[in-house]
Amino acid sequence: MSAFVYGAILAAVVAALAWRARSLSPSGAVAAFAVGTIVFGWKGWPGAAVLFAFFIPSAMLSRVGKTRKRAMLDVGKQGARDAWQVLANGGVAAACALPYGDTYASLFAAAFAGAFAAAAADTWGTEIGTLVRSAPRSILTLRPIATGMSGGITAGGTAATVAGAAFVGAVAAATHVAAFVPVVVGGVAGALLDSVLGASLQALRWCPSCAVTCETNPHRCGTPTSVRRGLGWLENDAVNLAATLAGAVVAGVLAR
Repeated sequence: MSAFVYGAILAAVVAALAWRARSLSPSGAVAAFAVGTIVFGWKGWPGAAVLFAFFIPSAMLSRVGKTRKRAMLDVGKQGARDAWQVLANGGVAAACALPYGDTYASLFAAAFAGAFAAAAADTWGTEIGTLVRSAPRSILTLRPIATGMSGGITAGGTAATVAGAAFVGAVAAATHVAAFVPVVVGGVAGALLDSVLGASLQALRWCPSCAVTCETNPHRCGTPTSVRRGLGWLENDAVNLAATLAGAVVAGVLAR
């Protein structure tokens, strides 16, 4: 069988297991199958290891402190990842996994790992940062903001961000996909952009019924929300896509 057949089988198994574990929604499982088939088919087991270095710890961290996180229903999507979330985190890496010839092989290999490093860095920082008891502060103004709101940083969350990028970088280096430093720098840069966009251009909404700011439309009470700051179309998935793209570009440039 060809590498793509093996890749498709492995991707199907992983997507099905993630769906059964409720880490992915049905649409998320389909998107994960597509991303996994591309990664496994073109990058083989080394590429699969880098993908798993992002996905497995991220899925595990999302289950830590579920009660506390479930209470923060105003900060975007909760629960299983849907197709848009999967593509926002893995779409850029999948595109970088395609063959572009020997001339650009090292560049796109680093970009591939850098995209996943950015996704991991952002996820680790968010999942661990929301559990830190100290109040997060805006990355731009340093003013306290609500826990879980986009653009907030804490010391613990920042350390987790670096750790997430370093973990993917270490796996990429160990499997000879890409060098450690470009991947880690790209991952941290992508997560940093995520926070900056979250504190500035990402849509922050207002619920007139509950008189609270939120990031969802409609609000958890069912009331349609209006944009109070930022761009109405720039929500969490679009910001994550920009972050992984930045991680890929920075890692690719450094690798060259």
